[in-house]
Amino acid sequence: MPEGHTVHRIANSFNELFAGKKLTVDSPQGRFTASAKLISGSKLTKAWAIGKQMFLDFENGQTLRIHLGIYGKWRFVKLKNEELPEVQGQVRARFFNGKDMADLRGPTICELIELPELTKIENRLGPDPLNPDDGTQFKRFQQRIAASKTSIGLLLMNQDVVAGIGNVYRAEILYRAKTNPHTPGNLLKPAQIRELWKDSVYLLEIGVTHGVMLTREGFQEKDPGKAHRHHVYKRNGEPCRKCKTNIVLEVMAGRKLYFCPKCQK
Repeated sequence: MPEGHTVHRIANSFNELFAGKKLTVDSPQGRFTASAKLISGSKLTKAWAIGKQMFLDFENGQTLRIHLGIYGKWRFVKLKNEELPEVQGQVRARFFNGKDMADLRGPTICELIELPELTKIENRLGPDPLNPDDGTQFKRFQQRIAASKTSIGLLLMNQDVVAGIGNVYRAEILYRAKTNPHTPGNLLKPAQIRELWKDSVYLLEIGVTHGVMLTREGFQEKDPGKAHRHHVYKRNGEPCRKCKTNIVLEVMAGRKLYFCPKCQK
């Protein structure tokens, strides 16, 4: 499942290609046909994201909510002579104008929502480190962590606590903070919680800029290859880059958890 930086990059692409323009929307697969008719021909005013969910606002007041889930994918195509390419796979929704096209396949959610439902979603989801923050978003994060006896390893994966962090960022953020993933949230010091938030903002912004998850210092300006991008993620059984203790792999709530048992005591 794409983590938050990927969804923000997609929203940025939508804004660059389609914002302020009228879009034709259809559903080659047929499952989105009725809703497509309600937004087709309308101007896209803005694409934006909260964590792993993207929203498309149209000038006729409609908002489209999209969650890729595990299998969802986007395909962007630059059109030649306004000719649309053949449909590839089960395309739930196709967005296009005379120059560009975006196909959406296999999303978990693709639905038009009314303002009350949108407000509920915004209130339910945790703060997104990639969205502007006047201090209130951090306070929401801090309060939800400090009030919980759940382990921080689970809290960081809970989209109602913080939106956009997935398995890779969870492992790397906790390693960089020298924090044991089994530590209950309410036992973390305020300074630790603040550092987790600041590093989340920092790392996800790097992900948006480079399009890949780079979590080791010194590798932000080049692509070092997957084997060198991370401290602990998918390095179980290999020595910690700092202390040489073997990285541990556990299963926490059905998801793989990577950490260094020495650096993250």
